[in-house]
Amino acid sequence: MATLVTFHAHPDDECIVTGGVMRKAFEEGHRVVLVVATRGESGEIPDFLEEGEELWQRRVVETQVAADLLGVARVEFLGYLDSGMMGDELNDRPGSFWTADVEEAAQKLAAVLREEDADALTIYDSFGGYGHPDHVQVHRVGKRAAEIAATPAVYEAMVKESRFREAIDRAGLDQPPPLGEDAVAESEINVGVDVTKYLDVKRAAMRAHASQIAEHSLFLALDDETFAYVFGTEWFIRQGHGPADTLEL
Repeated sequence: MATLVTFHAHPDDECIVTGGVMRKAFEEGHRVVLVVATRGESGEIPDFLEEGEELWQRRVVETQVAADLLGVARVEFLGYLDSGMMGDELNDRPGSFWTADVEEAAQKLAAVLREEDADALTIYDSFGGYGHPDHVQVHRVGKRAAEIAATPAVYEAMVKESRFREAIDRAGLDQPPPLGEDAVAESEINVGVDVTKYLDVKRAAMRAHASQIAEHSLFLALDDETFAYVFGTEWFIRQGHGPADTLEL
């Protein structure tokens, strides 16, 4: 049995970009560990919170439900605050993940990697997928933590923007602005894992994050064929390695 650790910025990120490989690893008999940098305090606040309930409390519960669906054996939160979108005043508030000392945060993650004797770690690409400060920080912290803990395999998760835009077209939605020249090129991808077998579970995990992923959202409103086209393969970059169709566990 091997151990896969997936490191994410906020609750719900895990199911979107790595939910399939997490469930796949679990069903193949491996241990899956989820580490989340923040509790998503700056997410959209739904109108169904209970009186006195904080958004972060709901998101922690949602994360555990999703984790159970994905076969996660352990969930850890590093305790940093959600930094908001790039340029938001929340970026610089004390305790935000964006302002965290990379070495200090990496030591926290490395402690989990060592405890678990992790065989592989997933993070994000250097642009954080779409430029979110917490996602960029996941890349920086994750890379350093893997060095500290001598984790043998690091996979940088990313979504293929071209497929995502095709899905938006099919759904008849307005296109968001392009990611820009700082985005990592799709040509850098060298690992693509077929997770179509686990799409029902992946979608159920998304649905578990009801405070942030609404039924009318792109993730849940897509027809099955389009959803499979966008999310049926999970894409990664493994630096210094050739093409592969699975994670090395």
